Amino acid sequence: MKNWIFILLGFFLQINRLAAQQPYFVDGYHGGVYGHYPKWVTGFMVDKLEKYPEWKLGIEIEPETWDTVRLNDREAYERFKAISTSNRIEFTNPSYAQPYCYNISGESIIRQFAYGIKKIHQHFPEVTFTTYAVEEPCFTSSLPQILKQFGFQYAVLKCPNTCWGGYTSAYGGELVNWIGPDGTSILSVPRYASEAFEYNSTWQTTAWNNSAAYLQASYAQGINNPVGMCYQDAGWDNGPWLGTGAQIKNKSIYVTWKEYIEQISAKQTDDDWHFSQENILVNLMWGSQVLQRIAQQVRASENNVMQTEKISAMAGIEHDFQPDDSEMDEAWRQLMMAQHHDSWIVPYNQLNEDQTWAKAIASWTNGSDRITHTILNEAVNSYRADGAFASSNLGAIRVYNTLGVGRSGLVAVKVPTAIENQQMVIYNTNQQPLASKLQKRPDGQYLLFEAEVPSFGYATYEIRRGANPTARETGVRFDAQGNCLIENDMYKITLDKSKGGTIKSLIAKHADSKEFVGLNQSYNLGEIAGHFFTDNQFYSSKDSPAVITVLEDHAFLIKVLLEGTIANHPFKQIITLEKGQKRIDFDLTIDWQDPQHIGIGQYDQKHDWKANKRAYTDDRYKLKIMFPTSLGQSKLYKNAPFDVNESQLENTFFGSWDSIKHNVILNWVDIKQVDDAYGLALLSDHTTSYLYGNDYPLSLTAQYAGVGLWGMNYKITQPTQLRYALIPHKDKWDQADISNQSVSWNEPLLPFYAAGFALQDKALIDVDQSGYEISSVQVQNEDVLVRLFNAKGDHKDQIIRFDFDISSVQEVLLNGQPVQQIAVIKDAGQSAVRVNMPRYGLKTLRIKKQNRKI
Repeated sequence: MKNWIFILLGFFLQINRLAAQQPYFVDGYHGGVYGHYPKWVTGFMVDKLEKYPEWKLGIEIEPETWDTVRLNDREAYERFKAISTSNRIEFTNPSYAQPYCYNISGESIIRQFAYGIKKIHQHFPEVTFTTYAVEEPCFTSSLPQILKQFGFQYAVLKCPNTCWGGYTSAYGGELVNWIGPDGTSILSVPRYASEAFEYNSTWQTTAWNNSAAYLQASYAQGINNPVGMCYQDAGWDNGPWLGTGAQIKNKSIYVTWKEYIEQISAKQTDDDWHFSQENILVNLMWGSQVLQRIAQQVRASENNVMQTEKISAMAGIEHDFQPDDSEMDEAWRQLMMAQHHDSWIVPYNQLNEDQTWAKAIASWTNGSDRITHTILNEAVNSYRADGAFASSNLGAIRVYNTLGVGRSGLVAVKVPTAIENQQMVIYNTNQQPLASKLQKRPDGQYLLFEAEVPSFGYATYEIRRGANPTARETGVRFDAQGNCLIENDMYKITLDKSKGGTIKSLIAKHADSKEFVGLNQSYNLGEIAGHFFTDNQFYSSKDSPAVITVLEDHAFLIKVLLEGTIANHPFKQIITLEKGQKRIDFDLTIDWQDPQHIGIGQYDQKHDWKANKRAYTDDRYKLKIMFPTSLGQSKLYKNAPFDVNESQLENTFFGSWDSIKHNVILNWVDIKQVDDAYGLALLSDHTTSYLYGNDYPLSLTAQYAGVGLWGMNYKITQPTQLRYALIPHKDKWDQADISNQSVSWNEPLLPFYAAGFALQDKALIDVDQSGYEISSVQVQNEDVLVRLFNAKGDHKDQIIRFDFDISSVQEVLLNGQPVQQIAVIKDAGQSAVRVNMPRYGLKTLRIKKQNRKI
């Protein structure tokens, strides 16, 4: 009898268990007026929602799309607006142009959300944003705190049906707590550990259509209510993706992400996933010229926008300068459009009848740059005061520093034609003469000198008549073999003439005079090498001798030009050393001969866009610049938006879509000895890929030429041009201040000439010694918004000083919601506040000036 009881009990438990296994599915639409959105789509969505009451939608539509819909199909627009707050619709990605996120600056990500949410609320004021979910791998490790500060409660780390450019690591079960680098946690649906790649696909996981294999794997993992996902491209006319009524695939139930997480899932978990940047497994056409140019254009425009905004804020703080808000918004808008994920993954696609994405990006970034150039000059002009000096003087130079710490560096400012032939002496505000140098350039005469500028502010210098010859201590010479020996106050470098000008010796005086070039290495430091599959041969710049020419050699600057060849293709590289500067700058140009017939990469891949194995993935075969060192076994660190990640990879090499490793350099990577004694940082002027392995030197991808995504032939169309820099150093990256030096490279000191500036120096905001960076400063409605990022500081109180009177300070979230009042104190006679946040944390301060107009 007992046996029968147990059998029946087991039977009922099995029935209950099977009954509890219910699959769910999130359907939706992705795209927009730039990423494809036919006129009929809005009406189609509303019609299908009315016809099929079980259907629900996640909306990932470019916010600007709704402007067009309202203009071109007002009836459908109003119908959609009427149901926009329905529980059957959830807006899951309000970012303005749906960027990948990992490839742009952290501040750019913030603006993408801020401008996107503002635009959506112009159309649908009552819409809220609860869950972040996307069709493509638009992720970065610091998103939890950004999302939380914009009011999001949940996130989804799946992108099952559009993984062309990558995917996230498979991890966890029904829910995880996605932990960001600052410790912020957001409840998330991961790509399950059991969510495999779709068979015979190079863009999908099994969750894209709730396949039987996906559901069975989920059940076996212990997930009784698995959820799949497909955000259809706007323009697909499938309607409900899994069918309707009794025909719904595997009896799945349509849900929104908010509904699934709050009403169906366990609603909480103790599985904390410290999701790192290396869990974002992405691969674009790194090294292709089209993507290289896009990344460079976006980086340059990001830098221009940030510096313009900061200097405008300085002028606003001091004398109420206010640029045209619509102009600044338009500068950001055009930059954000250039950050659209389609810009990066399908740059050759036609955006419209007149231009491809690549051409549109050039137009957008140029437009953004023109606007910021105008605003910057207006801000600086607001400081100019003619007649500030006696007529016997020749004018003044003001040098702006947009960083939160004081710094010094070489500046070169063009002087007016009227004083070009004068002898000049530079004086600082302490009436001390400074060494300087006049230099003729093709566009006029420039005055060079070393400026010392306080934090987030400016220094002013007076130009007087007089002679001021510069002295030199060391310089450039050549040995009997023609090798070039360069020496200044920071370095002693030997360039090997016989091996293409590669670096034979690199001694860093500021790092205990350590030699960073190892002996008996297979590769040379600075070697440019790659596999030309058209010749089935590896070529290297070290295979041919270089011609070395001295361009500049004086107390401030040393510039040498290397001219060599790679497989008979001539290249020029300028190496620059600046007095007092730890950074060594490189400017490379390769002038390709008969470029249409050059193939660089692992092999000549044919036009099979479904092939899992891909010729453009293994960067060892691409043209790259190599940096072997004497450091031996090393660890590698790399920055990401609002993050620095210690790599856990043995190497960065892979050859197929289903084995991607994270090999992205945003701004910098740094290798260091395992004992933290010495390191070498590499800075790039654009987002691309890097190479590194236990038995392979750190290298920077420079050129790929061949078939890539969707069978497109990524040809060489013009000379390759790129800038990079090296920083040999002592200690770990944070102690060596690599993050700050990278920001300094991207936001250089900016000098301006005027007939008169008030002869004063000013540090408006000072975060020195805190480890913080000033991410942004804006003046909004006479309030000053200061955003701080804890790049490397301790989690303890830090003093932030302001050289202007303030009445109150309030901490606010990224969405503007107040957090707390912060007491204003006096420190060294200045207004100051105490700020506390974890490393990689963000805080925004809304500051009211004492003299604010009522």
